[in-house]
Amino acid sequence: MKIIFIRHGESEANVAHRINDDPARTVNLTELGRAQAEAASDELRAARFTHAYASEFPRAQQTAKILLCHHTCPLQIDARINERKTGMDWLPVETFHDLMRADPLRVKPEHGESFLEQMERLRGFMDEIAARHPDGTVMAVSHENPILAALALTADDPEQVALGKIANCEWVEIHWPVG
Repeated sequence: MKIIFIRHGESEANVAHRINDDPARTVNLTELGRAQAEAASDELRAARFTHAYASEFPRAQQTAKILLCHHTCPLQIDARINERKTGMDWLPVETFHDLMRADPLRVKPEHGESFLEQMERLRGFMDEIAARHPDGTVMAVSHENPILAALALTADDPEQVALGKIANCEWVEIHWPVG
């Protein structure tokens, strides 16, 4: 299975430099975020998505709906591709980054998950989707941290991947299972 993970477009939380790991808090795309999603939709027009997933967060679903304007597959919501759980909703993003610098893979916020735990959450999603759609081309609209966790599952050095960045509406292609 081929899965194309796409980070949502710029959101109000991105502009405010705030953490949003609570899907109940409505954080929408900005005008720029919608334009980023439209540009990505045009670039991905030739992709033959057989299935589409988005996280529970409004910004991911808004991005997915724009991306699907050239495709006919229905959008399904899956919490396993939600933003990383930090328990730090609406704190400054730098607060999270300061905490993670000590050990990007294992540090676990008090009410959150470690990067390694997040990797296992993504493994569960990808294993199930691969079993369900073995010959599919799947679109999954998610967030920077979960996409990095998915990439880390395919890497020799997960810690290096954990320190990476994914721009708004950037996408990565993963063939799963690996090998």
